[in-house]
Amino acid sequence: MNKNMTDIEKNVMRRVHLIRILGLVISTGMLAALTFVAALWGVGREVWVARVFENMPHSGNLIAFANFWLAAFIHTRPIVQILTLLTLTSLVYLTRECARAFASIFTPVAV
Repeated sequence: MNKNMTDIEKNVMRRVHLIRILGLVISTGMLAALTFVAALWGVGREVWVARVFENMPHSGNLIAFANFWLAAFIHTRPIVQILTLLTLTSLVYLTRECARAFASIFTPVAV
């Protein structure tokens, strides 16, 4: 902090920083993280994930890889499809929230 700041200004700025950090922790980002973990756990309970990875094509053919995942998604039960979409959606949202959090942390606060 600035050496010319008074004790009151230091306390206020300390509290402002604390509120910003708490706002990041107690936010929709945390909800997205919990949703991601719960949906991923649900997929793991419904699908034998190790077998899916064993059956996955290991060649460098990107089209075969995409076709495999599309066929695996289409030929599974609706609950697994819903949980997969929920996992992907929460992962995208969580990535967005993390990027915003890092941007706000590394953006200097004007005094």
